[in-house]
Amino acid sequence: MLASLDSPLYYLDNFRTALAWISERYGDLLDAEELAFLQQFAELPQASQALLVRLIMRKGLHFRASKLSYAEIGDIASAAEPLLQQGWLIEDARLELAELFALLRKDELLSSFAELAPIRGLKKDEQLQVLLPSYMQAQAFAHWCPQLDRLFSLTIGPLCDRLRLLFFGNLAQDWSEFVLAELGVYRYESVPIGAESRGFRSRKDLDDYLHLQHCRELFEAGLSIAEVLLELGEFASENPHLTRRHAKLLFHLGQQLEREVELERAAALYAVSSHAEARQRRVRVLEKLGELQQAHDLATTALLTPRNDAEAQALERALPRLQRLLGLPKQPRKPPAEAGLIELELPQPLELSVEWAVQQHLHDEQAPAFYVENTLVCSLFGLLCWEAIFAPLPGAFFHPFHAGPVDLHDADFRRRRAELFERCLARLDDGSHAEAIRTTYTAKHGIVSPFVHWAVLTPELLEIALHCLPPAHLRAWFERLLGDIRANRAGMPDLIQFWPAERRYRMIEVKGPGDRLQDNQKRWLAFCAEHGMPVDVCYVRWSATA
Repeated sequence: MLASLDSPLYYLDNFRTALAWISERYGDLLDAEELAFLQQFAELPQASQALLVRLIMRKGLHFRASKLSYAEIGDIASAAEPLLQQGWLIEDARLELAELFALLRKDELLSSFAELAPIRGLKKDEQLQVLLPSYMQAQAFAHWCPQLDRLFSLTIGPLCDRLRLLFFGNLAQDWSEFVLAELGVYRYESVPIGAESRGFRSRKDLDDYLHLQHCRELFEAGLSIAEVLLELGEFASENPHLTRRHAKLLFHLGQQLEREVELERAAALYAVSSHAEARQRRVRVLEKLGELQQAHDLATTALLTPRNDAEAQALERALPRLQRLLGLPKQPRKPPAEAGLIELELPQPLELSVEWAVQQHLHDEQAPAFYVENTLVCSLFGLLCWEAIFAPLPGAFFHPFHAGPVDLHDADFRRRRAELFERCLARLDDGSHAEAIRTTYTAKHGIVSPFVHWAVLTPELLEIALHCLPPAHLRAWFERLLGDIRANRAGMPDLIQFWPAERRYRMIEVKGPGDRLQDNQKRWLAFCAEHGMPVDVCYVRWSATA
């Protein structure tokens, strides 16, 4: 699918491939403008196609003709003419002064604005601030700078964004993925993708995604919460992915209201958001509002079916306080299992972090220590369960550049692959897991995975881990990961130390002076301690200097 970089028109070949992919899989979802673009693009001269794709892939919307030089395209003016006739490029776009400053060199600005002569020593942004009061009106480039070259402005940015969204299913990825994959910067798993597999099931899904993106951008640009909510309107979708994006936006709006001490409005937004943290934040806001009984009732109800371990932890922390404030009897709680304690006094290193300082202090030829944090357990899980993670289920993969399945964080991620995961995890029971992990490590080395950290998982670390880590411990870790992938693949202890001769290990969370355990770290430490896994917290203080 990828065009060879040896071809001077590789980018055009890749764009054509993407358009064919979109036409084949989303033809029924395309509107009249998009269908017309596909047809009209194919009818353009090759040089015009190439120039348009070059501009689409560059940053911004405005391009000076003198800055466009491509040997494979040739004369830029000739290539641009059909694009101007289509209206995909224009020459009379009105520019604000700030936009003009971004396009001109400092010497060009000086020749265009006599007022800059006395302040030529200032930086460009300082000169801009001086000129702004005198040049408030937007003008075409030819009016700003009649003595300079032509300016081409791209008018089909939104259309191209829609096509990119259709292909990738998100707006975070762009057309450079083709080049990065061809260069080998990223290598993606080859997953069979049927013509029926696509990221958007209806035109409404596509429009809803763009609407949510627009509202998020308005929020990030500083628009008031009231105005963002007005623009958002009564949003509803049957698409789980879009429902999550909507819930996340409402949650972030609620957080901003909380920061602005608009507590009642924040509580109202948390109440309608299904975001994993919304209920615990609502409990906290209700407490601040003095609605203690309501906060207590919500916390009690939520604890019956917590959305994840993080929510349960937050609610278990809030309930005793609410019970005390309401004068209710204190409910007994089972104290969590605790990790062991290590206290070290070390000379403060000039460059190393505290974690690396402890690793070097503990490391021994007979008991090597590694700084792994979240990488080791996740990598072993990713290798053992590779076939389940990359199973070609409908909707999980719909283009060649997925780092992992689209539904990775969905509530039913494991259920959809239950048989595959159980088959993978069963290898921990019959002892075949080590060989299965080694085989995948060799066969898939370097391929992008949402779990495997190739740079950290060296052959040495892999072999010593497989030798020393009990299968029962691996299974417990992997089951916890699958319970809440988003939350539980972070917070694991920083270091792991092995005693190969004894086939044992210990995990160590490192805390420097003044550092405290984070909530997700506390959850992992408690989990390990409860399951009899050797885990310690190492508190470091720096020795006094002479």
